[in-house]
Amino acid sequence: MTATDPKIVFIGGAGNMGAAVIGGLLAAGYPADRIVATGRDPHKLAAFARGHGVVAHNDNIAAISDADVIVLSVKPQMMRDLCMGLHPHLAGRNPLIIGFAAGIPLAAYRRWLGEHLPIVRAMPNTPALVQAGATGLYAGAGVTAEHRAITEQIANAVGISLWVRDEREINQIIAVAGSAPAYFFQFMEAMIEASVASGFARPDAERLVLQTALGAAKLAMASEEDVAQLKRKVMSPGGTTECAVKRFEQGGLFQLVAEAMGDCAERAAEMDRELDR
Repeated sequence: MTATDPKIVFIGGAGNMGAAVIGGLLAAGYPADRIVATGRDPHKLAAFARGHGVVAHNDNIAAISDADVIVLSVKPQMMRDLCMGLHPHLAGRNPLIIGFAAGIPLAAYRRWLGEHLPIVRAMPNTPALVQAGATGLYAGAGVTAEHRAITEQIANAVGISLWVRDEREINQIIAVAGSAPAYFFQFMEAMIEASVASGFARPDAERLVLQTALGAAKLAMASEEDVAQLKRKVMSPGGTTECAVKRFEQGGLFQLVAEAMGDCAERAAEMDRELDR
C-alpha cells in the first residue's frame, strides 16, 4: 500500500457491480486517476472510462502491474480462469486482493492466486447497484488494518459493510443479505398479484407496493425502535393490520423464513465445499 490514495484496479470494472462501486467511490471523492477499470468489451469499456474519468485498460496483466488493490468483479464461473491467468504476474508482489463473488472460498482464491497474498472475500448484494447495498467481508491472513480500511472504503461506497470473524459466517451473510433482496422481491410480487386480483391496475399496484416497501425500510432505518415495535405501532386491537398480521403468523411465516434462510446458508456452504476440493 502507498502513502497516497491506493491505486485500485477493478477487473470487470465496466460490469454492473464494478461500475456501481466505481461510481460510488467517485461520488465520495476518490480520485479518478487512481482507479483503473478493465473489461472484455473495448467499446463499452472506453465509453465507461470517458463517462467517469477513470483509466481504462484492455489488458488485465498490464493493468495490475502497479496496483495497490485488485478488485475481482467478474461472474463466479469466470473467476478461476481469471485468477490462474493473473497468478504468474503476482509472484513477488503483495497487492490487496478483494474478491467480489458468491460461493468462492478464500482457500480457492489462495490456490489460484498465491498463498502469500492478502485476500478479502466480499459478498455484496444487488442493491449495491443503487448505492444501497450490504456487503459481508472476511479477511484472510496478512490483511492489515490499512487493508481493512481501504476495503471498507470500497464496500461502503455502495452501502454498508460488515466484517465477520469466521469465514463460515459469510454463508449467513448470504442468507440474510446476499440472497435476501429476492425474498423481499417475492413478497412484493405476492402483494402486487393479490392487489391486481382484487381489482387494481397492475401499474397502480406496483406503485403502491414499491413505495410502501421503500417507506417501511426508510422508517425502520430512521427509528430508534426495533421492527417488532414498529409493527405493533401500526396495529390496533381488532383492527385491519392485526387481522392481516395474525394470518401471516397462523401461516407460519417466521418458521418458513427461518427454514428458507437455513436452506440458503446450507447451499452456500455446499458451494464452498465444491470449490474447496
